[in-house]
Amino acid sequence: MAQKDKKIGLLTRGSGDFILLVVTMLLVAMGLIMVLSASSPSSLSEYGNSYKYLNKQAIAAVAGIIGMFALSRFDYNNYRKFKWVFYIVSIILLISVKFAGMESNGAKRWINIAGFNFQPSEVSKLSFIIFFAALLSDFQENGKIKTLGYGCWVPLALLLPIIFSIYVLQNHFSATLIICIVTVVQMFVAGTTIKNFIITAGMVAPFLLGYLGYKMGASSSEDGEGFRATRIKTWLNPFEYPTDEGWQIINSLYAIGSGGIFGVGLGESKQKYLYLPEPQNDFIFAVLAEELGFFGCMLVIVLFALFIWRGIVIALKARDNFGTLIVIGIVTLIGLQAIINIAVVTGTIPVTGMPLPFFSYGGTAILTNLCAVGILLNVSRSAKN
Repeated sequence: MAQKDKKIGLLTRGSGDFILLVVTMLLVAMGLIMVLSASSPSSLSEYGNSYKYLNKQAIAAVAGIIGMFALSRFDYNNYRKFKWVFYIVSIILLISVKFAGMESNGAKRWINIAGFNFQPSEVSKLSFIIFFAALLSDFQENGKIKTLGYGCWVPLALLLPIIFSIYVLQNHFSATLIICIVTVVQMFVAGTTIKNFIITAGMVAPFLLGYLGYKMGASSSEDGEGFRATRIKTWLNPFEYPTDEGWQIINSLYAIGSGGIFGVGLGESKQKYLYLPEPQNDFIFAVLAEELGFFGCMLVIVLFALFIWRGIVIALKARDNFGTLIVIGIVTLIGLQAIINIAVVTGTIPVTGMPLPFFSYGGTAILTNLCAVGILLNVSRSAKN
């Protein structure tokens, strides 16, 4: 028994958290299967090849898995000394999209590099997690984290250029929302007091509400209504807009309802045939619900719950504050994206462009997420017993 326990310990120590690794690989495997199923009709229609989207996603997944195992062996504390490099380079990349980016579906968020579309906002999410983890760890160690200036205002002031770069220049609300929430969670875990949050919120709230009100009325349609206000009205009753704004969510609900308990069968979805726009992207969970039913949905939700649980365990056992904050940031990022995506697909919240981690088509996203898991595994390898 002692020898068996030792072997299990070596396996866990060598590769990091074994449960997290297994859960991640299951999510990636299911994601690739669903990308193939969801994208095959549109891929055949656009390229004459049913496997075009799958091939690209598989290449990115393999590269991500290689990166994951490489980073699981690279001491995460080395990132700390380069925190300002992560921050500045990410800001430059985000701004460069405005001038050198390529447009798709009315949004300019990608840069084409050697024939591959690269999305800086996906990479920047991980970069900013590392940056704020390092910054807040410094404030923890020098005892400044509980002060109003260093514990609250400095991190939020450094967050403003990110908001400007992503939201204003790229009009990418979902990425901005995610980074803001992740940063606030990191601040709270680092030790920023609730009192300082309340003081800051009281000072910022009037300006934030005014700006959001302005943006709700911006980009007006012909009837003078902003597209975000229209999204909220569509969410409240999508069947009032069956041929335009409500089309996507209506067909998503049809797909989920058609799946029932056990689903119609893998590959047998009807909604992916020109009903759900780009079903391999943000609404891939609807195709999964139709094909695999309630049990398939619950399996995916349970896997994400296990991912979050193991992440929290790793954060609690991390050997230093920097490791804890990196893990909390990554787990919040992936967990929150999964929750928001599923909520959007089921009509629980208004539609926003939020991908489902490890499932939605996008090479940059799956590559970055797997590299982030590699960092989690590295933190777990050096965790306290």
